[in-house]
Amino acid sequence: MMRRTSQTSLIALAIACAFATTPAFAQATGDTDQPAADAAQAQADPSEGVADIVVTATRRSENLQDIPLSVATVSDETLAVVNSGGADIRGLSGRVPCLNIESSFGRTFPRFYIRGLGNTDFDLNASQPVSLVYDDVVLENPILKGFPAFDVDRIEVLRGPQGTLFGRNTPAGIVKFDTVKPGRSARNYARVSYGTYGTINAEGAVGVQPSDDFGVRLSGVWQHRNDWIDNLDEPGDKDLEGYDDIALRGQIMWKPSDPLTLRLVGQYRTMEGNARIFRANSFRTGSNKLVGADGGDFDRDEVHADGINFQDLTTWNAAGTVEYDFGPATLYSVSSYWHGKLKSRGDIDGGFGCVFCGPGGTDNSAPGPIPFSAHTQDDVPSLDQFTQEIRIASNNSGGLGYQAGVFYFDEDLDIESFDFPAPDSTDVWAIATQRQESKALGIFGSINYKFDNGLTLQAGARWNHDKRKMVAARPLDDRPFFPGFTVDPVDDTVKDSVLTWDVSAIYELNPDVNIYARVAKGYRAPSIQGRLLFGSELSVADSETTMSYEAGIKTVLLDRRLRFNLTGYHFDTKDLQLTAVGGGGNFTTLLNADHVRGHGVEAELEARPVTGVTLTGGVSYNHTKIDSPGLGVAICGAPLTPCTVTDPIIAPGIAGIDGNSLPQAPKWTINWTAGYEHPVGPGAIYVFTDWYYRSKIDFFLYKSVEFSDDKLLEGGLRIGYKTDRYDVAGFVRNITNDESAVSAIDFNNLTAMVNEPRIFGVEVGVKF
Repeated sequence: MMRRTSQTSLIALAIACAFATTPAFAQATGDTDQPAADAAQAQADPSEGVADIVVTATRRSENLQDIPLSVATVSDETLAVVNSGGADIRGLSGRVPCLNIESSFGRTFPRFYIRGLGNTDFDLNASQPVSLVYDDVVLENPILKGFPAFDVDRIEVLRGPQGTLFGRNTPAGIVKFDTVKPGRSARNYARVSYGTYGTINAEGAVGVQPSDDFGVRLSGVWQHRNDWIDNLDEPGDKDLEGYDDIALRGQIMWKPSDPLTLRLVGQYRTMEGNARIFRANSFRTGSNKLVGADGGDFDRDEVHADGINFQDLTTWNAAGTVEYDFGPATLYSVSSYWHGKLKSRGDIDGGFGCVFCGPGGTDNSAPGPIPFSAHTQDDVPSLDQFTQEIRIASNNSGGLGYQAGVFYFDEDLDIESFDFPAPDSTDVWAIATQRQESKALGIFGSINYKFDNGLTLQAGARWNHDKRKMVAARPLDDRPFFPGFTVDPVDDTVKDSVLTWDVSAIYELNPDVNIYARVAKGYRAPSIQGRLLFGSELSVADSETTMSYEAGIKTVLLDRRLRFNLTGYHFDTKDLQLTAVGGGGNFTTLLNADHVRGHGVEAELEARPVTGVTLTGGVSYNHTKIDSPGLGVAICGAPLTPCTVTDPIIAPGIAGIDGNSLPQAPKWTINWTAGYEHPVGPGAIYVFTDWYYRSKIDFFLYKSVEFSDDKLLEGGLRIGYKTDRYDVAGFVRNITNDESAVSAIDFNNLTAMVNEPRIFGVEVGVKF
């Protein structure tokens, strides 16, 4: 049974926000506040055409059209409608071209993919080529990356290698969140939505600023859903998939003297609910169409399950930012400490019973044959991450500009994995432990020069030094099929030092059209995998390096009624780190592919053709190909539920993957929105709809008929009435009730994980 101990405090916060009368408050002081505030004001008036989009992708506030980089933003409207249905950060998947997000751990462990580059590894120390940066702080471990998005000023997706401006190098790109900072112009707000399955999203923010030199801002979000999935093997109904997810943020801004600004931040998150719901035999052999728990039509509300299922996560953060304006330049210091704990137990085989559990043969398992029972738990007893960045940046807007800095990263991570003899057992059959210590140092810098003829040149470099040590063991193993097979501590250390760089140029053909080009080298540090619950050896992947080439055009046309940006790109990643997951032994093994190459196109537009109408759209075509002759991975191994592998078999149980596309990398993603407002009385009636489509994806490195999904199409609709202060609306998420597999498990049976259900609801909001 789920605990509901913290609901009262969040309701109290929402009520306090709704009735507070303190002055509104604004973004951060320094180089990121006023341009964004001006842009927000421009966006508030549809009659002005498309407003400038101010981003901080270059660590400065600049117009999106003026930077030589492929950057996309998620609008406030889109974020609000996604959150209203109780979605976590995975709800941002596909909202901009070439971005995919999925998870096999649910709300606590999102996996990000940009331009097809990502990592399907389910272990809790998995290295990811996409960085998530929250208020200039990189969140490295997967359990930190799911921190909710609320009271956010902007969300930016930076595609392609990054590192000469940001503290942590990344070869694929960055998803960047900037929260609203204390200041007089920021709006306090509160909004609460209620929908299907008792889904609640309550969030709000309130700030006070008694003087220009001091301010405080408090914000929080509570997301709740009742249990809504019926376990057919338990009495009653509605047994699984509920959650309570709470996050809070407090900020203090103080200017003890005119050039000096200090900001202190504290954040906290607690999530209590279920681990990911796995659905055994959701694919029939020879097909990737979803089937129901009874073998008929698929029903998202029903599963067979016989195991204990829970997930408890706690993370908290303390951070401090110092800005000192010397006049020609500003010195920045960003210090951050994150701590996290996780307990997660699930029914990994995804069904009830098993063929070899006792008398009855295949009649003893459901739905369909499950060769053996699998019930495991993965815990993070302790995660500690400390980062420190010191950076200096010039303040001039023309001529020669520069930035330089030093970044330090230190992470200590403990992982415990448990295997249980029976679905409802608390006795432990086997225990595996991991201790990972990671340290990184980066020295980076960038210069740019803006010529009078409209040309801007930029170049940057970064020296990276990374070191990672892993100690893993299996101190207990009483399983009858591994008699006495414990594993004494084994350890390994990997390290590397690499220079990365980028060069770019942007040229203003006229005030409405810019063209740009960029070449960048990215890098991912070597990795160690030490999940010894079923294996006995560590696996290691060498460093990977990516060369990326892109060029594009950025336009504002038709008297500012249309913004259209287009980018073409090509990348070649050498020694790409891959993770072979699952297979008959349910191992996770690190691999290096000789080369993985990709190319594609990204296009985005925003149009305001007439007063009151806003249209947006994005489309990407992305083609990836593994070029590594002889490279193979283990395929599905359950003899009673085989999958139909379409790759060549190069050894018993091993498929060759040379020539395959990357997993979770659709060729096409399309997103579009349409909004209309019509003045009525003191406000306006409005309609807003948002849609996301992605084409076929494969779930694993090898290709099979079953472990894939042909397409996904999800849409939302919101209809409401709003004034300058109030907003009342009805909404629906996943309006067509699309049922699509989004990931899978292959070691035991044809197990699927599926997308979120359709949610209807209402929302009330107030700004003050």
